[in-house]
Amino acid sequence: MRVWPVLLGAAAAVAIAGPAVAGSYSSAITRLAETDVKLWINHPTIIDAVRAQNIQNARLTTEDILRLDERWRQETVSPSKPMIQALMANALSSFLMQKKRASKGLYTEIFVMDDKGLNVGQSDITSDYWQGDEAKWQKTYLAGPNAMLIETMKRDRSTHVLQSQLSLPIVDPETGGVIGAITVGIDVSRLPR
Repeated sequence: MRVWPVLLGAAAAVAIAGPAVAGSYSSAITRLAETDVKLWINHPTIIDAVRAQNIQNARLTTEDILRLDERWRQETVSPSKPMIQALMANALSSFLMQKKRASKGLYTEIFVMDDKGLNVGQSDITSDYWQGDEAKWQKTYLAGPNAMLIETMKRDRSTHVLQSQLSLPIVDPETGGVIGAITVGIDVSRLPR
């Protein structure tokens, strides 16, 4: 995948992944990030949940993370889903579900990751628990507080919706440091033009 860095003034560094987004949709997604998503990603529900999980998972090793990810993947195809159900029932997941519902179809999914790339909360069940090996975490959390990643538009296999993903770092308002990341799936047909 090719990534083209784009600078939007001094305020934000944006990486646009793939040529399909480089056109009109990248501007609309950037506007959406600035006028909506960035207004609620510093909500205490998000910040508190990420801080707590960062503390809780501070001593996890790479092997621990891979075991958790494998357990999550197994639960996605199992009738028993204790790990998934616990995460989907937390306050952050409820908050993200409300944001998704309030978007009236614009947001197709929302999930928040900690400082290791592990899911903290989500509006929908993800296929994996660890996002730390993916661009959505690496090009936001690791890139600093002004990073933004807009991924290539793809047609979702199950919903047939043409969507892109917007990923941003989550910044602790008290320290100014990056503590996690968020990814928001966007139905590009519903973007304001």
